[in-house]
Amino acid sequence: MTVLAFIAALLLSQVLRADVNGADPRLTGAPGDQVCTQCHLGAAVNAGAGSVKISLPGGATYVPGVKQRITVTVADPAQRRWGFELTARLNSNLSGGQAGSFAAADSNAQIICATGRAAPCSSAAVLQFATHTLSGTRAGTTGSVDFLIDWTPPATDAGKITLYAAGNAANGNNANSGDNIYTTNLEVTPAVTTNTPAISSGGVVNAASYQPAISASSWVTIAGTNLSASTRSWTAEELAGGTLPTSLDGVSVTINNKPAYVQYISPTQINVVAPADDSIGPVEVRVTSNGQTGAAATATIGKVAPSFFTFDGKYLAATHADNTWLGRTGLFASAPSSTTPAKPGETIVLYANGLGATDTTVAANKLTDAIARVVDNVTVTIGGQPATVAFAGLVPPFARTYQVNVQVPASLAGGDHAVVIQTGGASSPVTASCCYITVQQ
Repeated sequence: MTVLAFIAALLLSQVLRADVNGADPRLTGAPGDQVCTQCHLGAAVNAGAGSVKISLPGGATYVPGVKQRITVTVADPAQRRWGFELTARLNSNLSGGQAGSFAAADSNAQIICATGRAAPCSSAAVLQFATHTLSGTRAGTTGSVDFLIDWTPPATDAGKITLYAAGNAANGNNANSGDNIYTTNLEVTPAVTTNTPAISSGGVVNAASYQPAISASSWVTIAGTNLSASTRSWTAEELAGGTLPTSLDGVSVTINNKPAYVQYISPTQINVVAPADDSIGPVEVRVTSNGQTGAAATATIGKVAPSFFTFDGKYLAATHADNTWLGRTGLFASAPSSTTPAKPGETIVLYANGLGATDTTVAANKLTDAIARVVDNVTVTIGGQPATVAFAGLVPPFARTYQVNVQVPASLAGGDHAVVIQTGGASSPVTASCCYITVQQ
């Protein structure tokens, strides 16, 4: 083999390896894109016996900001190795208008940018492309394969959007001959919906006590209708870098016109961390979902809003010093771990909300990354008796959840005892149903 022939063979092998591991960008047949028939030689585009198809669970509609799964099916009765590329374009700018964002649903696909680099993409190269991986080619599979991609449309109504896909049905001979290329597109329109999110009367409450008092940088629960089209909590990926998300699946919340940090969404309930705010008194709370913003609800925000988290609305979420669960025997009908009562004189750990400022500043939009003690004096009573507070503050890696280490009074009798925490001139509520621990001699 001559040197020239060797170099040509090397370049060809590199092209083939690149194709096996994912197509180059802009080969979808969309305006401004090409179709890879110069490197896959077979029948003319769409002249083979197969096809490529784009399928969405909602048919040809999308809900702004709400993720849905796209299936790209490449089929050909005579072929046995597979590839694809997919893009989403705004109809108002088909050659360069990126419409939403992609995420691979499994190891058979990957997301690249117009530069060829892996997503996320820069503002200078906004176009995204979903394409196959080496495992996604599924060598030897006959008939057809599906590629799954999660697509999150633009957060607001962007008008009509067109999805473009190219499919490569290859014969698996590790050469660029005998492969068939297919293209297709699917135009999708915003779903017509009247499901405007609505917050219930009195539906903005302290997430621990479910009482009206809330405070800045604390957990808040919002109840209502049409609050979300999906139900889920934030994921580890969404907490990457320690920053809390302001939106999940297109659902967002503002408190006093500032974005809150969204932990949980469902059609009837949202849990958020309130933004930092020096305001005291009535503030507006709004929910945006499905591209629509609902009417404002009013909540009262204070400097502090002390309260305890509970297991079941009555008994406090608590642990012993060795991290085992604390509670009356048999507290849970089915529990991951058994609960045992507190003993007089032992130090236990309680979990609280709304205790206010700490000596080390922890931003409301961040996971706690350092131990931070509450600035104001914190007192606790158990069964009406003063309890020694060893520590009250934020600890890593939780978000805005205060840990309170407190010693159970040594003279306390056995039974259920109400627990009250006080700081900043405010006390946690006590009702017939909340908030108690079980003590056993």
